[in-house]
Amino acid sequence: MRLDHYVTLGHSGLRVSPMCLGAMTFGEDLGWGSSVEESQQIMDRFIDLGGNFIDTANFYTRSHSEKIIGDHIGRHPARRDRLVIATKFSGNLYPGDPNGGGSGRKSIISACENSLRRLQTGYIDLYWLHNWDVHTPMEETMAALDALVQAGKVRYIGVSDTPAWKVVEANMLARFRGWSAFVGLQIEYSLLERSVEQDLVPMALEFGLGITPWSPLKSGALSGKYRRDKSGFDTRDRSQFLDPFLNERTFALVDELDAIAKAHESTVARVALAWVVGRPGVASTIIGARRLSQLEDNVGALDLNLTAEEVARLNALTAPAFGFPQSMQPMFPAIHNGGTTVNGLHAPIPGFGIPVKGEAPY
Repeated sequence: MRLDHYVTLGHSGLRVSPMCLGAMTFGEDLGWGSSVEESQQIMDRFIDLGGNFIDTANFYTRSHSEKIIGDHIGRHPARRDRLVIATKFSGNLYPGDPNGGGSGRKSIISACENSLRRLQTGYIDLYWLHNWDVHTPMEETMAALDALVQAGKVRYIGVSDTPAWKVVEANMLARFRGWSAFVGLQIEYSLLERSVEQDLVPMALEFGLGITPWSPLKSGALSGKYRRDKSGFDTRDRSQFLDPFLNERTFALVDELDAIAKAHESTVARVALAWVVGRPGVASTIIGARRLSQLEDNVGALDLNLTAEEVARLNALTAPAFGFPQSMQPMFPAIHNGGTTVNGLHAPIPGFGIPVKGEAPY
């Protein structure tokens, strides 16, 4: 698989590259990240390799990320039109203004106009709700987003960092009102963050939302840079994200990733990324490259084919513990169809209160 082997995003006709270039690190405004020049080089190389999907947000590096993309690509219509540019709303860039962020109509429309200005484009290909705003009815949010689609300022909409039940509410409202619905789901997903497999991933599979994982290397914890011997432990720029995960569980996982990488003459980062790319429902995995060399290494994950046995080893090390009711789900087939095989899966006869085969219930 290569970057120019495109996939459709969820139940839409939008073609995107199997990896998406995350632009959260574009700009050095927060004391870390890529310079303007290196951000431009990363974009150019990503596009040269066939990538067409770039993701940012109004909030990233105090909106400088959007401006870097706009200055480099937005002012060139022929180049801009062949790309899928995604950005997000919800982030408040105006401290003290209660309507400066969130998902209300006033905030959404203002955020969209400002993103269009910074991106130097007349339309946004994919507009993400960045995270759930508990103070705004979902009906208001979806109506405002549909108005932007009808006005031609937005092509598709997606949702990020929002509970599964709220996403379903939003898309059911859209279906019954004839509004545009979410086609993409952006969630944190990695070997160290699999809790999304309890509700969010099954929801996306059931309703046809294309999953675009963010932080597939868990803020670099799975990059191969951090080891037991404390090498590479300069975490000053992202300590709040990294430090809680630099522990024995992570080091054991990195050891396994390293063993698999050596078998493929590859790298730890590529193996970790290949696992995410291969998960059910994943359409395009977001890679954040602060350096051109990181981009080159990450894209190489698309050429890595993990064996079923290797995937099983990684799954065993990172299997999430689900809460209720998923924790009870393994026993349901026996209750529903014990003693039979349905869709190729055999269910045993349960031993708690179910009549023995051939006996009639009371």
